[in-house]
Amino acid sequence: MNRGFSRTTGGKPLSSLNIRRQRAERRFRRIGLFGVGLALASVLFLLGTIFSSGYSAFWRLHFAVDIDFDPVLMNVSSDPSLEELRDVNYLALFRKNLERSYPEVKGRSERRKLAQMFSESVPDILESLVISNPSLVGSKQRIWVLSSSSAEMIYKGAAPRDIEETRRVLTDQQLTWLDQWQGENLTRTRFNFRFFTSGPSRSPELAGLGGAIVGSALTLLVTLLISFPMGVAAAIYLEEYAPKNRVSEIIEVNINNLAAVPSIIFGLLGLAVLLNVFGLPRGTPLVGGMVLSLMTLPTIIIASRAALKAVPPSIRDGALAMGASPMQTIFHHVLPLAMPGILTGTIIGLAQALGETAPLLMIGMFAFVADTPSGILDQASSLPVQIYLWAESSERGYVELTAAAIMIILVFLVFMNLLAVFLRKKFERRW
Repeated sequence: MNRGFSRTTGGKPLSSLNIRRQRAERRFRRIGLFGVGLALASVLFLLGTIFSSGYSAFWRLHFAVDIDFDPVLMNVSSDPSLEELRDVNYLALFRKNLERSYPEVKGRSERRKLAQMFSESVPDILESLVISNPSLVGSKQRIWVLSSSSAEMIYKGAAPRDIEETRRVLTDQQLTWLDQWQGENLTRTRFNFRFFTSGPSRSPELAGLGGAIVGSALTLLVTLLISFPMGVAAAIYLEEYAPKNRVSEIIEVNINNLAAVPSIIFGLLGLAVLLNVFGLPRGTPLVGGMVLSLMTLPTIIIASRAALKAVPPSIRDGALAMGASPMQTIFHHVLPLAMPGILTGTIIGLAQALGETAPLLMIGMFAFVADTPSGILDQASSLPVQIYLWAESSERGYVELTAAAIMIILVFLVFMNLLAVFLRKKFERRW
């Protein structure tokens, strides 16, 4: 009996060496599956944590308040003009109505605590209602207004209430009012449209991503307009025209190295050159787009070269044999066939640029900009920068806003990557 064989498989002897190899392969397969499972579990845990912390930001707590639009309280005539209505002190009107609705609340400190249950936007809400409908003057209406961030945190369970009063965001009296209003059905939640339309605010319940979304869109537009034509042109030259010598090899190596340079280096370059040398406006989508285009160019060039190289040489040879010039061959035959890969690389590069924070911080796109930018020369912020600023805030109300903003940027990134996959699958041709 040959001792070099320990068992048989299908009638054939299997050596001990092959047995050890198969065991090693099975261990390696198990390790691989464990790694994949661990990665998926980590991603699911991360997404679950973000969703559980941020989904509540899409809903806002509102309180019902009975408002008497008495001309005497408003200090206007019985038939006021539009100018009179604009000059009304709506904050004083709101506070006087609170005093009427809660006559048991005595003293300035108690009245202040009652007013702190409501958002700072209440006077603006009252003003917009009266300006849009002057017939409200002289009537009594039940108005739904935003609550303060502190009351909302307690209502949603995002802040503890079973702790000592000095450490709680609401006092005992304010907790009593909140429970009373819940029992009287004077509370309800509405979808937070303001989160997508308004800009940043010092009050969490009024803060939104509208300005940051527009700022990111304008910045990516500038990035696309600069990096796409330059990247494709550079790829065409390097792949189709550049002679294969030491100079072209050095250029190719440096392009590959630039793709691995930390993004903050590009921010420093923009700060030193675009702002200090050329004097471009600080913190604008124009400068942000130029900086991000420098960071995106290597990715687009590498992807475009790979797409051009994947076009079979027979396409070029056939076009040249039919009498087409080299430029006609490239632009009429090669480039259209390579465009799916070029677009995929461009979208992936823009998705990378969308999530960058460090370069934009270096060029000043972190200022508090309450207004939505209307052009590439206006001061603006961006989605990742806004997330960074909210994460650095000490107020508890910004925690859910930060998580919700991360959810929004993840949606954009997933959409852009799915678009890249769709374009490749739709226009890709197999040879």
